Amino acid sequence: MQKEKEWQHEKEHLKICRSVIAENIKEYEKQVKERHEETQALFDEVQSGNVELYAQMMTSKSLEEHSFNQLVKNQAAFEKPYFGRIDYKNIDERLFESVYIGKHGVLKDKTNIEVVDWRAPISSVYYENELGKGTYSIVDTSKDEYQIKEYNIDLSLKRTYDIDNGQLKGYYDSDVAANDELLVKYLSKNRDAVLGDIIATIQKEQNEIIRENPFHNILVQGVAGSGKTTVAIHRISYIMYNYKERFTSNEFCIVGGSDILIDYITGGLPELEVYDIKHMRMDELLVYLLKKEWKKKYTIVAPDPKKAWKSKMLFVNELENYMKLLRKRILADCVVYDKEIGMLLSQKNNDNFINGHAQYSINRILVTLDERLRNRIKLQCTGRSEEGILQRKYNEYRGYFSSHCYNGSVVSIYLNFLEIYGDTYYIDMTSVKEKILGGRFDVYDVAAMVLIYYRALQKKPDDEFGQMFIDEAQDFGPMVYYVLKTVLPECYFTIMGDVSQNVNYECGMNEWRDMRNKIFCDETDSFRVLSKSYRNTIEISDFAGKILTSVSRGAYKIEPVIRHGEPVHFVDSISMQEAVGLCSEIIDAQKKKGYETMAVICFDDDTRDSVSQKLARQTDIIDSDKSGFSKGVMVLDVAQTKGLEFDCVLLWKPDLKNYKENPKLAKLLYVAATRALHELFIIN
Repeated sequence: MQKEKEWQHEKEHLKICRSVIAENIKEYEKQVKERHEETQALFDEVQSGNVELYAQMMTSKSLEEHSFNQLVKNQAAFEKPYFGRIDYKNIDERLFESVYIGKHGVLKDKTNIEVVDWRAPISSVYYENELGKGTYSIVDTSKDEYQIKEYNIDLSLKRTYDIDNGQLKGYYDSDVAANDELLVKYLSKNRDAVLGDIIATIQKEQNEIIRENPFHNILVQGVAGSGKTTVAIHRISYIMYNYKERFTSNEFCIVGGSDILIDYITGGLPELEVYDIKHMRMDELLVYLLKKEWKKKYTIVAPDPKKAWKSKMLFVNELENYMKLLRKRILADCVVYDKEIGMLLSQKNNDNFINGHAQYSINRILVTLDERLRNRIKLQCTGRSEEGILQRKYNEYRGYFSSHCYNGSVVSIYLNFLEIYGDTYYIDMTSVKEKILGGRFDVYDVAAMVLIYYRALQKKPDDEFGQMFIDEAQDFGPMVYYVLKTVLPECYFTIMGDVSQNVNYECGMNEWRDMRNKIFCDETDSFRVLSKSYRNTIEISDFAGKILTSVSRGAYKIEPVIRHGEPVHFVDSISMQEAVGLCSEIIDAQKKKGYETMAVICFDDDTRDSVSQKLARQTDIIDSDKSGFSKGVMVLDVAQTKGLEFDCVLLWKPDLKNYKENPKLAKLLYVAATRALHELFIIN
C-alpha cells in the first residue's frame, strides 16, 4: 500500500514538474519573440544613425539571449526533467529539504527552484554521500579570496529515476550508485544513449574529480572505459557553472593528440552548456605558443622512435641548464655608473632584481632594466641646477639595455644547444640538424623551442589560458608537460591518461613517475586513479584484462561493472577476400541489431588503407579525415581510435601470439580491444 502511494506521488510530481516546464517554455517563447523584435527595431534605428541607442540595443540583445538560453534549457528538460532526488535534514539550519536533481536547472518562478542543476553544490550529496550524516560545501566565488562554507546534513533518501519520453518507468532507492540497476541499463544502450544519460550515473570517484578545486592541478590515471573523457568535459561544465566570476569560456582549452579525438570530445560539450572554448591538437597548441617564431614554411612531422631521447626529462633539463648559462652571459654586466650624476644601477641591485624575476625572459629583463635606469636617472637628476640635464641623460641612455636584446631566432638557439647536447652525449646529430634546417619539426622540437622562446624572447607573460584539459596524455613524453607547466605558470591542468594505452611506446609515457615527482609535485597537485571500467562487457573486459597484465605488470587492473554480453567472437578466414566478405556480413548483422557506431581496427597504416578500399566496395565506409567521428562504419588504425568508443569493433588480424613478449604490441592490442562497448570480433 505504501509503495503504491509513493509511486502515485512520484507520478503526480513528474506531471506537475512537466507542467511547470511547459509554462516556462510558453513564457520564454513569448519573451524571445518580443525581445527579438525590440532588438531588431533598435538595430534599425542605430543603422539609421541614431547611435545613442546602441547601448540600449546591446542590453536588449543580451536579454534576448538570456531568454533564448532559458527556452533551450526548458525544452531540453521537458522529456526528462530530472534523474535524481535527495531528502535530507540541514542540521545547522534545522530545515528538511527534498531536492530533485536534473541535467538542466529549472526555475518555478524568480525565487523558487523546481529542479536543481547537477552542477550545483547540493547535487554533490547525490553523487557522493551515503545515507546518514554527512556534509556538503559551498564555495563563495564573489570575493577575491574564495571562502568555503560547509553544511552538516542527515541524508534520509537517495533516489534515481528511470524517465523516458516524459513517462516514469521506475525508480531505484540506492546507497551505492555503482550497484544501481539503472547504471547497467544505461550502459547496455548504444553509444549516443550512454552519453545522453551519463550525468545520472556519475560515480563517486568520478564526481570527486569533476568537483575538485579548479585551482589545483590533477593527474588522472584511468583504465580504458573508466570515463576519463566524460569526467574531463563534465569538469569543464562544472567549473564554468560554479566559477563564472573567475574564468571565462575563452580561458579553457581542450588538448588531444588527433583531430578525430578532439571532434569526439567537443561533440558532447553543447549538451553540457559549454560553448566557445578553445580546442587544439598538442602540436597546434605548441605552435600557437611560439607566436611569430613559427614560420609558414615550417611543417610538423611524426617523432622518430630512434630519437626518443628528446621526449625525456634529461633532455629538457639540459636545455634549461643551457638557457641559464645564456642568461648569465648576456646579463653578466649590467652595472651603470655615470661620471656626472653617480651610480645608477649597482651590481647588487641588478642581481637582486634579475634573481627575483627568474620567470622573466632575457629580453624582458633588458627592457625592464631600461625602465629602472630611466627612473634612477630621474631620481639622480632631481634638484640639480644644470639646465636640461635630465633630458640630456635620458637621450644618452635611451635603449641602453634593450638595444642589446637577443635578435636571433629560437631555431638558431635550439641548433646551438643541440650541437653541445649531441657532443656531450655522443649522439650523431647530423639527421636531426638536417631535418630542422629543412623546417621539419616534431612535437618535441617545437616544445623545446617554446621553452627557449619563454626563457629568451617573450615580451610579456602569456595569461590567455586559465584551465587546460589534456586527454590521452600518455601519447606524449613528460618533457612536453614540463614545458607547458613552465611557460603557463598561471594555468591549471587536468591531465587524463592511461600509461597502459601508450601506443607511442618509445616517445610517450609508460609510467607517471616523472609527472608526479618532477613536474606536478606541489602539495596542492593531486594524482587520482580510476580503475573501474564502465565501457566493456565482462566478456570483453576479461579478454582485455589478459592483455593488460602484459602491459602494466599488474600496476593498473580493470575492475569491470557487472554487465554481461556476447562472448568475444573469433572469425577465421583463408584469404583477404574472404575476410573482407565476413566483415561486411558482420557489419550488416550488427546494423540490424541497432548498433550505430562500428570500427574495423587495423594495426598499421598500409593495412588500414587496403582494408578500407576493399571493404568500401561492399558496405558504406565513413572517411574520418573528412567527417571526424560520426555514426556508421569507420576503418581506422589503432592510434586513430585513442579515446574513442564504438558499439561494435572488428580487429583485423591482430597478433595474439607474440604480445606477451612485446609490450609495444600488447599496448596496441589492449587499446584496440577496449574500444568496443558491446561486441568484439577478432578477424584471424
